Amino acid sequence: MDWILDAMAAAAIGYAFGSVPFGLILTRMFGAGDLRTIGSGNIGATNVLRTGRKGLAAATLLLDLLKGLAAVLLVASLWPDWAPLAALGAFLGHCFPVWLRFKGGKGVATTAGVAFALAWPVGLAYALTWIGLLATVRISSVAGMTAAVVAPLVAVALGAHDAALVLAVIAAFVLFQHRENIGRLRAGTEPRLGSGKKA
Repeated sequence: MDWILDAMAAAAIGYAFGSVPFGLILTRMFGAGDLRTIGSGNIGATNVLRTGRKGLAAATLLLDLLKGLAAVLLVASLWPDWAPLAALGAFLGHCFPVWLRFKGGKGVATTAGVAFALAWPVGLAYALTWIGLLATVRISSVAGMTAAVVAPLVAVALGAHDAALVLAVIAAFVLFQHRENIGRLRAGTEPRLGSGKKA
């Protein structure tokens, strides 16, 4: 029975870390308004960027990444076998935080953090894909979704099967979270970075 308690604790720690809405906290602290009423209403870095506050957007991205990284590393130090469960918990906490009535972000930055924590080469592949597409295509959703799909493939190639499994589940959630973006991409109306500011 101890393993059940360990698994529950790992998931709870991951969720608790992941559910901290840094984007919402930072925009309120620095007078940029309620992020949920701006742009897409999302609490992630891309929507923070729509406030015109690039520094806050960068801070949100970094903190969302670090909370995923910290959650997995903490659980790995306590119950190594349950680190992947903490990764899933952190992702779900970001996307569905209980404090915000389960309306959170899309999990792209937090996924980067958990990927680095599970296997740093996978995290590196994720980051390079994400940053590379942001720099070239300049469509945040394309960069995030592609990076999420690349991560489990790289994990499989490296033989990190536990990481690959949880990252595959996360990738499926990332695609689901971007379903409206996918519709706009099909219609050719998905905005590029820098094409718009505060709504």
